[in-house]
Amino acid sequence: MNAAPPITLFGIANCNTVKNARAWLKEQGIACAFHDFKKAGVPPAALDAWLNALGWEPLLNRRGTTWRQLDAAAQTSVRDRASARALMLAWPSVIKRPVMQWGSGQISVGFDAQDWKNRLSSAM
Repeated sequence: MNAAPPITLFGIANCNTVKNARAWLKEQGIACAFHDFKKAGVPPAALDAWLNALGWEPLLNRRGTTWRQLDAAAQTSVRDRASARALMLAWPSVIKRPVMQWGSGQISVGFDAQDWKNRLSSAM
């Protein structure tokens, strides 16, 4: 029986940044579980852990299509952790991607190959 990979990548399969991140991990030979927001939703407990680790502002993608498609009232209603959390659960595409849950328990958001390389080398 194989143990679960120590790293989980959360995102959306057709997101270009997620595609690049998954390809990079594959090139490095790094095993990684993938959780697709579109197919499996956002796990509320995981979202709470991300919010605790990073805060709500780094997780909220205000540059994406989903954010731009929200009406002004929905956008201005996001003022704190609770309102951001509610929006992220309702509209997973507003979460900046990918969210990485590292084997060490650390959480990061976005793809930065050098940062990831540093995290992986320090884990070995």
